[in-house]
Amino acid sequence: MDYKATLDYLFNQLPMFTRVGASAFKKDLTNTLALCERLDNPQHKFKSIHVGGTNGKGSTSHMLAAILQTAGYKTGLYTSPHLKDFRERIRINGQMISEQTVIDFVANHQQDFEEIEPSFFEMTVALAFDVFAKEQVDIAMVEVGLGGRLDSTNIITPLLSVITNIGWDHMNMLGDTLPLIAGEKAGIIKPGVPVVIGEHQPEVSEVFLNKAKAVNAPIEFASEEWETISQNNNLNLLTVEVQRQVLPTFAYSDEQVLQFQLDLPGSYQIKNLKTVLTAIDELRNQGFNITDEHLAIALKQVKTLTGLHGRWETLSSSPLTICDTGHNPEGITEVLKNIASVPYKHLHFVIGMVKDKDITKVLGMLPQKAVYYFCKPDIPRGLEAESLKEKADSFGLHGEAYISVTAALAAAREAADADDLVFVGGSTFVVAEAV
Repeated sequence: MDYKATLDYLFNQLPMFTRVGASAFKKDLTNTLALCERLDNPQHKFKSIHVGGTNGKGSTSHMLAAILQTAGYKTGLYTSPHLKDFRERIRINGQMISEQTVIDFVANHQQDFEEIEPSFFEMTVALAFDVFAKEQVDIAMVEVGLGGRLDSTNIITPLLSVITNIGWDHMNMLGDTLPLIAGEKAGIIKPGVPVVIGEHQPEVSEVFLNKAKAVNAPIEFASEEWETISQNNNLNLLTVEVQRQVLPTFAYSDEQVLQFQLDLPGSYQIKNLKTVLTAIDELRNQGFNITDEHLAIALKQVKTLTGLHGRWETLSSSPLTICDTGHNPEGITEVLKNIASVPYKHLHFVIGMVKDKDITKVLGMLPQKAVYYFCKPDIPRGLEAESLKEKADSFGLHGEAYISVTAALAAAREAADADDLVFVGGSTFVVAEAV
């Protein structure tokens, strides 16, 4: 099989969450362990950092990867889902793995797939771990796919576990209360392995504290380690000054106030920055040589170094068109804050969603004064544009339905005046078709 045929096999033969939803989510680690056993257990052959949470885990993983590769470490990065190319999920020093690597892996292990019957995600995790082991990376950032406790990535024993925050997402699989969701996310906390929690949220902090205590894992809350002194963001850069609240056991310098420029300009990245800085302090404590200069250089070019897209990203300037992958209530809250910070006359909102999530909370948050362009992301899980339009109408959100994301975006840009704002979002899969 060539690369296209290989992808067709993966996308169509293996149950794929992004396409079919919950039925592709395996509620144990049996398949992943069995597949990795056939690969001589690559998950034990490289150092790693495990990154979970409801929002921000992708940005956090990419920031950490950018910093470590800038500091001279051969750095693996595993994230999901991809936007354009399957190979975005697996990178080394920012470079996607080769098409031939994917072709060879599938060709060599097709028999294993047929015997074990893994999901698409389980296969991809095994491929990533196999690549990281064979390439002998110094360290790999491994982003949790869904939840934590039963996620396929949870067969690693990392140097550090990171959980960004807890919000309302995937409730049909993780639980219908924040403590239940937190319990699933806390499943990546390992015996004796330090854990950094990004945000101290009173309703769930005890879940993490209790789990960490039970397995003797040192725990820190990044939001209590750092305070924001100042921030200024434009469409390209976020400039932030942060101050240490507590000097860590080991810091490269005893500077209490640090200033950074981030090429990820969304204001929500400040939360992720604090998580990253707390994680870096822990890595320094474990012997990694990461200077403040490494941090400054890396954070200013995360997109260039790692290929990250879709986080408050400007697609064009005339009319100003911005996209963001935020799609759950917490993510949309941050998106709306950023929209409010941009001067515009009228807001044109291109929106699509998936049909297996409760979208009522999000629709209830959206501004009624915007003009909406409803569309369906091109995946089986996509919610029909007419159905979304009908549901949105009951919330006072008015607009037209379009046959595709491309058509909706074209219509929005055609209707927008020079001083208007076009925003594209509602789903990662809508953004994937827009970037």
